[in-house]
Amino acid sequence: MTGTTTRIVLLAGAMLAATLGAASAQPLTVVELFTSQGCSSCPPANANLIKVKDQPGVLALSFNVTYWDYLGWKDTFGRKEFTERQVTYEPSLGRDGPFTPQVVVNGRSDGVGAAPGEIQSLIAKGGRTQGPELSLGQGKVSIGAGKAPGGGADIWLVRYTRGVVEVPVARGENTGRTLPHANVVHALTKLGSWNGEATTLPLPAATGGLNTAVLVQAPGGGPILAAAAN
Repeated sequence: MTGTTTRIVLLAGAMLAATLGAASAQPLTVVELFTSQGCSSCPPANANLIKVKDQPGVLALSFNVTYWDYLGWKDTFGRKEFTERQVTYEPSLGRDGPFTPQVVVNGRSDGVGAAPGEIQSLIAKGGRTQGPELSLGQGKVSIGAGKAPGGGADIWLVRYTRGVVEVPVARGENTGRTLPHANVVHALTKLGSWNGEATTLPLPAATGGLNTAVLVQAPGGGPILAAAAN
């Protein structure tokens, strides 16, 4: 390989890396579905989330809650921290309390999400996040400078399984049904805070084949300012 050819190859590689880096930092629309395997009203919303999960610019996540477990079926993906996340949203969304299914878009607006096309409509109205630049790579989270809420914003680490998982339900309201779930969240951890200055944090390695998303969000169930996923 000649020196000229080498320089061309290196330049092409650098341009490709820059393009991929820019793509990873593009603003997203974050769609959170709060659902439960013990809820007979949830399967249509689950199906609607599946329809939008691969849409460009959309980060779709299923958070399974626990408060319907008493009906006879313990949700296999349910975690109390997911229930707590939903409960935290309700006051800012003007709701008296949590319900399923519930779709929250960018932490700003919500709906039931079960009617045909309803989640797509919420996405169209919700737009993209408009906060700081955010990117993941080389074992770190990089957040650009920008305007932060008073008191700073929370940085959330989300671990999820990309794709569709089907779960047979043996008891409760969905007895005998096999329920599909899209992009199921398995863990939610607060990584730190962002105060408006450019920030870099270590990103723990994912295990068990899980995918990673990071959300920068106003505290107390406020708007999501930025999001990125690998």
